[in-house]
Amino acid sequence: MYWCKIAATKKEFDEIAALNYETFVEEIPQHHRNKDRRLIDRFHHENTYMLVYKEQEIAGMIAFRAVRPFSLDEKIGPMEEHLSKELCQNLCELRLLAIKKEHRNGRAMLRLFKALYAYFYEEDFSACVISGTTREEKMYKQIGFEQFAPSVGKKDAEYLPMVITKKAIDRFRLRMMKDIKVFYPGPVKQTLPLYHTNMSHRSIDAVKLNNNIKNGLKSLAGTRYAATVVGSGTLANEIMLGAVKNAAGNQQGLMLSNGEFGERLIRQAKQWGLSYIEKSYEWGQSFNLEEIEKIIKEQQVSWLAFVHGETSTGTLNPLAELQALCTTYNVKLCVDCISSFGALPFSLKDVFCATAVSGKAIGALGGLAFLLYNEAPLAAEAIPFYVNLASYHETIPFTVPVYLLENIQQALLQYPGRYRLLQQRLETVLASPLYENFGLQTKHYPIIVTFVELREFTTCAKLNDFDLHAASRYLKQRDFVQISMIQPSFESDFAALEQLYKYYT
Repeated sequence: MYWCKIAATKKEFDEIAALNYETFVEEIPQHHRNKDRRLIDRFHHENTYMLVYKEQEIAGMIAFRAVRPFSLDEKIGPMEEHLSKELCQNLCELRLLAIKKEHRNGRAMLRLFKALYAYFYEEDFSACVISGTTREEKMYKQIGFEQFAPSVGKKDAEYLPMVITKKAIDRFRLRMMKDIKVFYPGPVKQTLPLYHTNMSHRSIDAVKLNNNIKNGLKSLAGTRYAATVVGSGTLANEIMLGAVKNAAGNQQGLMLSNGEFGERLIRQAKQWGLSYIEKSYEWGQSFNLEEIEKIIKEQQVSWLAFVHGETSTGTLNPLAELQALCTTYNVKLCVDCISSFGALPFSLKDVFCATAVSGKAIGALGGLAFLLYNEAPLAAEAIPFYVNLASYHETIPFTVPVYLLENIQQALLQYPGRYRLLQQRLETVLASPLYENFGLQTKHYPIIVTFVELREFTTCAKLNDFDLHAASRYLKQRDFVQISMIQPSFESDFAALEQLYKYYT
């Protein structure tokens, strides 16, 4: 297995000096020999080194720097005389490309440049220049470089000034997208073809298909009713809160939160002008049921809303217990099940309304949201038409891409087996050294696990075609990194990630 990382240790820098000497003194005679058999680059303090390993042995390297003047500036004059102003806006230079002879099989080189391009994509370089050896001109062109000036150097060490642009890097990365192993909590990669891309949502077949899906959703949820909405989970939550507004009026509610999406639900309730008490807990902390019951009794709470599966920490909140409390005190219960629905079996038979989506645990395409509820919605002229639950109760009121309905129907056929699959995947993650060393301790559920202080490895993983869930603002603020287990190739992808982690450590 070839893999890459940014050089960081004293041992790595010594190995870089040795490989530098072996390549640019002994093989390509550019520098004088010395007894230490080490060559320190003159720009060493400005270089960033990308290393390619074969398991735990360094197989090659390349250095890059963005400090002008470049070595190519010295050889052919300022880059601005040869390249457009646009390309020179955020330019960097590659140097010291060296692959050990026993690893010159193409795979080490490809792995190295794939990692470089991933790094450059994140850093948003406009272009990158290199002195490419004439012996490897064909290879450089295959990975996107173009010659932009006459050759330089001596006869036995001749080089071509070459450049790769951001557009060329984008094209290369697009071709390599199939290699990226994704651990996001959505969207989910689809492995089956799409059908009914030209069927009208007004057709009899589409209506039957929608009714089949509603029946499947009701069977999983245990609710009397289900509705399908074109949009995201955020839209579904708006519809749910609109239904609360219509049913409860100005009666006081209770909003619970212990993460980003509980806080988001509270912000939405505020936008709706709902009257509520807010009870917030630390991120990942369990709700205090005794405390909640006391608030319900003493504050005359008529409705309660919370997030069941809090994606921001991977915490499962107590649905059954809160359903029992709300039943006892005749409180309308509203639940955001966007992350949890389809991840594990549970009943929503006593809720007022709950929300879910297609593109998370269920494993279908994103784009549809679901309302799961037990009371037929009241007519509500004050609620805007598109976020009015009554609009969706009996018909398909607005345009629905029928291929999404068919896709959902195929996904629902995977139950109840998918519950067991996702649980097995969760157990695999919880048994891994990654979780042992960095896992956030909370009440987990089988869709996502959170890690703390894993950013450095996450950067390394990015260079090697592993996309962990780490880019969201709320994750960066708390130094959280997440691994979701809903993608179809999770087993092989996670095994490869564990192998990388083993080599990395």
